[in-house]
Amino acid sequence: MNMNERIAAWNEEAQNCTCGHDHRLVEMQVYLEHGAIQQLPGYLSKQGYRHVTVVYDRFTGPAAGHEVVKNIREAGVYVDEICMPENKAGDVIADEGGIVQVLLGVKQESQAIIAAGSGTIHDLVRFVCSKMNKPFLSVPTAASVDGFTSAGAPLIVSGVKQTFQAVPPEAIFADIDILEQAPQEMNAAGFGDMLGKYTSLADWVVSRDLGGEPFCPVAYRMTEEALTSCVEHVQGIAEGRDDGVTVLMDALIASGISMLIIDHSRPASGGEHHLSHRWEMDLMEAGHKPVFHGAKVGVACALLTVKYKDLAQKSEEPIFRIYNNLPDASQLIAWLEQVGGPTTTEQLGVSMEMVEHAFTTAHLLRDRYTGLKYINEILNVGSK
Repeated sequence: MNMNERIAAWNEEAQNCTCGHDHRLVEMQVYLEHGAIQQLPGYLSKQGYRHVTVVYDRFTGPAAGHEVVKNIREAGVYVDEICMPENKAGDVIADEGGIVQVLLGVKQESQAIIAAGSGTIHDLVRFVCSKMNKPFLSVPTAASVDGFTSAGAPLIVSGVKQTFQAVPPEAIFADIDILEQAPQEMNAAGFGDMLGKYTSLADWVVSRDLGGEPFCPVAYRMTEEALTSCVEHVQGIAEGRDDGVTVLMDALIASGISMLIIDHSRPASGGEHHLSHRWEMDLMEAGHKPVFHGAKVGVACALLTVKYKDLAQKSEEPIFRIYNNLPDASQLIAWLEQVGGPTTTEQLGVSMEMVEHAFTTAHLLRDRYTGLKYINEILNVGSK
């Protein structure tokens, strides 16, 4: 089955799910194929869009944005372009300044906004689309995160990483020809984001039993299958091959859809993401260049696995035995190294002080029950 057929099957399964969680009907067209962006002009015509805006940056413009604009114009659709400016460090940041730049560039008569880029561009566009009530279309330029299909927009506001409910894309045009050209470090980041599902899925089971949080077996299985597929194709991903990049992007999209179906990020974001968010804020405060989200998540997952396996031995809570099923940290590190991603906090530019800070405060960033929360609020408190 192609992705659209699988979305239909997941929708049907979710609507018949008896977990008690509110499920969301996912209505999204996914074009995951060679030459996918060639489908964009026809899609716009079918939807009746005659005026659109394309958002990119100085890297994603040459990678995809410029060709998207050219193809759309040749089809007779009016196009406005926004090339996102960089900050003093040479980066585009999903913060208040970035939001304003997109808002200023989108005309009221524009009928849809197209994000041509990776995670940052998508987060800015999805947030602006939600505020301006305009359809959001996605053109990923790298298989780097699972947030392309997400409705949540992680943004830095007043120096704090927060996720805001926005809108998912109406359609996603994931062109394998474009994704294959992305730097391998971006594939490694996408793979790291997927490896983080090991701890996020385990944390979700813990949150169900100890935190009384909603749990859906359909969304759990979707994410688990996507993760397994990536690990089984790690060599193809490491070599940046056609089949490896396709599997990786497919898994990232599936992971994003699992979050859409239950309207929450629980399947794909646990303690490892909280550590990553804390490191991101600390690095930004220290004036460091941003590090790929998935790169941080992969390293955080390996470090957290050590803590979680230790917790499974120390605690008498039966549910923590699920952490025994996690791959050993050495295996996670080997996979990260195989795909060419960072394996240590030093490689991320994260100091030991930042590591300690994250492990003692990251659980406060989200109102969610995780093993990390238990370690800080129950285990460590009880040992004092």
